[in-house]
Amino acid sequence: MAGFFTRKTLDFRVLLTLVKIFLLLIVRGSLTYSTQSDINCLRAIKDSLEDPDGYLTTWNFSNNTEGFICKFIGIDCWHPYENNVLNIRLGDMGLKGKFPLGVAGCSSLTGLDLSGNKIYGSIPTNISKLLVYVTSLDLSSNQLSGQIPMNLTNCTYLNVLKLNNNQLSGQIPAQFGQLDRLKEFSIANNRLTGQVPQFGNRTFGPDSYANNAGLCGGPLPPCRGSSKKTNGAAIVGATFAAFAVGIGIGIGIGMFFYLGKASRKKEEDPMGNKWAKRIKDAKAIKASIFTFYWEIKHLSMFENLVSEMTLSDLMKVTNDFSKENIIWLGRTGTMYKAVLKDGTCLMVKRLQGTQYSSHDFSSEMATLANVKHKNLVPLLGFCTTEEERLVVYRHMSNGRLHDKLHLKDGTEPMDWPLRLKIGIGAAKGFAWLHHGCDPHIIHRNISSNCILLDIDYEPKILDSGIASLMNPVVSHLGTCVNSEYGDMGYVAPEYAKTLLATPKGDVYSFGVVLLELITGERPANVAKAPRRFSRNIVGWIFYLSGTYKLQDAIDQFLVGKGYDDELSEFLNVACSCVLTDPEERPSMSEVFQFLRAIGQRYNFATEDDILQPSNSGDADQLVELIIARDPYEIDVKMEVTYTDE
Repeated sequence: MAGFFTRKTLDFRVLLTLVKIFLLLIVRGSLTYSTQSDINCLRAIKDSLEDPDGYLTTWNFSNNTEGFICKFIGIDCWHPYENNVLNIRLGDMGLKGKFPLGVAGCSSLTGLDLSGNKIYGSIPTNISKLLVYVTSLDLSSNQLSGQIPMNLTNCTYLNVLKLNNNQLSGQIPAQFGQLDRLKEFSIANNRLTGQVPQFGNRTFGPDSYANNAGLCGGPLPPCRGSSKKTNGAAIVGATFAAFAVGIGIGIGIGMFFYLGKASRKKEEDPMGNKWAKRIKDAKAIKASIFTFYWEIKHLSMFENLVSEMTLSDLMKVTNDFSKENIIWLGRTGTMYKAVLKDGTCLMVKRLQGTQYSSHDFSSEMATLANVKHKNLVPLLGFCTTEEERLVVYRHMSNGRLHDKLHLKDGTEPMDWPLRLKIGIGAAKGFAWLHHGCDPHIIHRNISSNCILLDIDYEPKILDSGIASLMNPVVSHLGTCVNSEYGDMGYVAPEYAKTLLATPKGDVYSFGVVLLELITGERPANVAKAPRRFSRNIVGWIFYLSGTYKLQDAIDQFLVGKGYDDELSEFLNVACSCVLTDPEERPSMSEVFQFLRAIGQRYNFATEDDILQPSNSGDADQLVELIIARDPYEIDVKMEVTYTDE
């Protein structure tokens, strides 16, 4: 009997493996085809638009070298040497014509900017099929007319939508409120009328709707008479229902639909915590589900004291997860600040898209709680309900590295020794995940947003191991289409083809962070790059290297202060991490040792910090197949291209 079950288990594993390989081959095949498709896409765009100023005359399709379209003006590729279009930026070029339908051929496109041209006619009614993975769409300052198509609300990855300064008319689809990723939105200076959409937790000011005489509601003056008409219609509906199926049942049904419509229409959620109120009001929930554990902090020492905390306690210290307690919003979840009675601060993350049941999630949390290192944000506990998964971390007083690097208030930038300290500490943490932790952990979502800083500016890595808890089709591929904060540029170029998460992919992402540290520039919006040049930081670095101007990339605030040799060495390490071929990149352990050597005179790392790979295998050979764990749960419409928080 035991042999029978063993054979059955082996047969199932073989079948599961074959299913995974089959899906991988399908996906890889479709992505490989996209190269020629992207070339045809740009050719169709060029043919469909008038180009009086000759900008597109530089689009020469007679070249057959790999990556030739990436040198076209206004084109960003996933990688400079692959014909796979990431962004199309054709703003302010005087182009004339209707919306170019050929854009559909660029199947991995995430950004389209046609602003400041003379594009006329209507927005295509099937635009979501033309721009499946678009995260930024800018059609502002054109001559577009007609109504905003309802289909645009199916572009669910949108972070930026700009339709201002056109001649659009009609109403804004109320379903726009479901675009919960939107961070920038403007339809100002059109001819729109009616109620503005309700965006749930996000609000857009009156400037987003300015100069549309017929718009009302939201940040604008209230709509006149709409509520009375709605109430009257609902009452009439309820009355007819009462006559049709009986007074008692009819009133019940009428009230049900009336209240349902009213709640959907108003979407009143001033505190941004409807989900929290829902689970707070639930009665049939086992209290034991909500128990979580954490380490109690005493001054600078940590003790492994076990304590319990109920969901009710957790909601009190976050003010019922109100929007005032949100630290930041991310692709994998929302982070809240929690303040205990004694003044201790915690961070509570509400995860989005986890693939685990409550029981399995609890088991995984118990495993991750044992993953501890000086440069990891301590995982203190967790909480689960039927629908929600909450993770509790220690609060980091100096926030995210991203915010310290990319200042908005004119504060003086960080000096070089501090940047080097952060780079070395973060490298040490990632190297431990890859080589010292058993089992090895691939982070998969490395960025300057996942590196937090404590009170002493010691870097702490957030969400180590959390990526494995998320639905991989949604979360990891989402990394490619729509990163957590709307900024592209961290994902290794091979991911879009292989769908494999590897340590060398982490090295690439960390290399981008190192480039941020040394240049002060953003990953996908390089301010110093020439106009209409690829704004991707890696592409910009390759460009400077090819023109023997690599030193120009270094943040001028750091130059000439006695660190120039260290800056050059640091830049070389960063460049080695973002090489096209993963095999040519150093391991994370080597990256740490390189950086440690650069900062030797500062004593940021000691001899004890030298990492040796553990005996549990070669970390560089570790890979994770980015498909759903259970083949029977895989959606046959797998949204595969490039997919954080």
